[in-house]
Amino acid sequence: MCGIVGYTGEQRAAEILVSGLKRLEYRGYDSAGVALETADDQGTCALDIVKRVGKVAGLESELAGKDSDATCGIGHTRWATHGRPTRENAHPHVSCSGRVAVVHNGIIENYADLRSRLIQSGHVFVSETDTEVLAHLIEEALDTSAEAGTTCDLMEALRIACGQIAGAYGIAVVSADEPGVIAVARKDSPIVIGRGTQGSYVASDVIALIDATRDVVVLEDGQFARLTPTEITYTNAAGEALEPVVTHIDWDIDLAEKGGYPDFMMKEIYEQPRVVRDTLVGRLSGAGEIDIDELGLSFEELNLVDRVYIIACGTSLHAGLIAKNNIESWARIPCEVEAASEFRYRDAIITPSTLVVAVSQSGETADTLAAIRDARIKGAKVFGITNVVGSPVARESDGVIYTKANKEIAVASTKSFIGQVVSLTLLAMLLGQVKGRLTPGQTRMLFRDLGDTAGYIQKVLDTQSAAIAEAAAACAHASSALFVGRGMGAAVSFEGALKLKEVSYLHAEAYAAGEMKHGPIALIEPGFPVIAVATKSAVYDKLVSNLKECEARGAKIIAVATEGDEEIGRIADHVIFVPKTCEAFMPIVATVPLQLLAREVALMRGCDVDQPRNLAKSVTVE
Repeated sequence: MCGIVGYTGEQRAAEILVSGLKRLEYRGYDSAGVALETADDQGTCALDIVKRVGKVAGLESELAGKDSDATCGIGHTRWATHGRPTRENAHPHVSCSGRVAVVHNGIIENYADLRSRLIQSGHVFVSETDTEVLAHLIEEALDTSAEAGTTCDLMEALRIACGQIAGAYGIAVVSADEPGVIAVARKDSPIVIGRGTQGSYVASDVIALIDATRDVVVLEDGQFARLTPTEITYTNAAGEALEPVVTHIDWDIDLAEKGGYPDFMMKEIYEQPRVVRDTLVGRLSGAGEIDIDELGLSFEELNLVDRVYIIACGTSLHAGLIAKNNIESWARIPCEVEAASEFRYRDAIITPSTLVVAVSQSGETADTLAAIRDARIKGAKVFGITNVVGSPVARESDGVIYTKANKEIAVASTKSFIGQVVSLTLLAMLLGQVKGRLTPGQTRMLFRDLGDTAGYIQKVLDTQSAAIAEAAAACAHASSALFVGRGMGAAVSFEGALKLKEVSYLHAEAYAAGEMKHGPIALIEPGFPVIAVATKSAVYDKLVSNLKECEARGAKIIAVATEGDEEIGRIADHVIFVPKTCEAFMPIVATVPLQLLAREVALMRGCDVDQPRNLAKSVTVE
């Protein structure tokens, strides 16, 4: 979601802030801004606030004209929650005096009450945002202290402000009255801090700090930090000193570059064979058992599991739909898949023998975090599937599988989805073993077949470009599209429709193909695109019958089919072939051409595939 960058040190802050904000563009945003500490002719410190609606490049151009020598500042990219994308609503937000500036990620749930009280006290607001109350609360704490003749520095004022707010926040604050100091706080919104040779840094994502340092501190909920050019100190809400845990980042910055591909989405689609291989490395023991080092749950605890809930949002939810089939087939345990945003608000049946599997690419999705916290209170065991080591989902789960996808930059998830499906498949196999439903021999065979999907994905990437381009041309000028499938193919269809919507802005819906005649078939008219996941399966003949119903009404049919299938060509206008694999692993292979199809349609429609409008990479608000 929103992005935070801060720096205090010896170098020109504006350049460092802009560089960091560019690294955070992948998260999605609609405006950007910075607060820089400057000095007037008498040497008095003041804050220079520069904000722009639109891309960071516009902000960069405006800052270039200022030639600022400031060595301390904070920056932000905003994804609108409270208030429209305007300059007034862009961060940083300042106090009435203009002496305090704040950047903030998250949502302040009680901001309306706080705003009303502050206005009654004489504070003047200029934005529609919830964040602005922070600047005024901090100013109020500083003014109250000054009037009382007591000592209150910026850190203490931030602690007082945080004590009055409810909700989620990652906050960085500067004050013209304390030059060179950045005060930081975190609750339910990621904050990363690091020391480099030329100063101190803060950001909402380690990717913004990677050029400066590889050793970072991931701030925990309820913790605060004070950054100066020469040191960083950490405290809790009571102001007591803390000794932070330092994490070393060992991935290379090249992973965040395009590597010769025209866009990050293409690059990450082509990285999927590696993701499959890396996620499987070391996961099978010599005895033919699934081996998950981070399991955190004993086999005895897993054997007691009698119900599984998979909770997730968006793309991750579709990974859960695929896993449901495998868990119920291999472990014979009832499995339900639910949107985390809904799960947390209903009275689900949860007992100590319930396993809740939380799936989140970023590991910081607000709805998913809230849902797993509620599940833990009710006594469930919680297992996390995430791409980010040390993320909140990982820390708050009893066990975890990391997807090994490395940093994913494009907003629309591709390689993380494949990593999630592979990881959930491993969990399904493990549950099957623990329940005595899968023998070591069966597990070895399944594991081998699962590993083969890496090569199958590569074959699709190498051979199907022309077929995908032709199919995309048939969709590019449509106003809507329908995705259909049966069995595992239905789950793949849901993900295919989501990808097309996300990156091309073409309306698309997905249905289990058997449901078409119960309403959706009314949409079919000559030329209407129907995209079918028509790989060979136990329900293949049923799907073909459904497609014939579409053909009879003039639909333009695009089929993802198994190599060697000659029958499908007599129905479909365009066929994209994928290698044959067992039905349980078909979604891993069949999803890839739909990702490529969505990208190709988006490009034909002139869309930015890496940063789709209105979307954010990491959704840290409800």
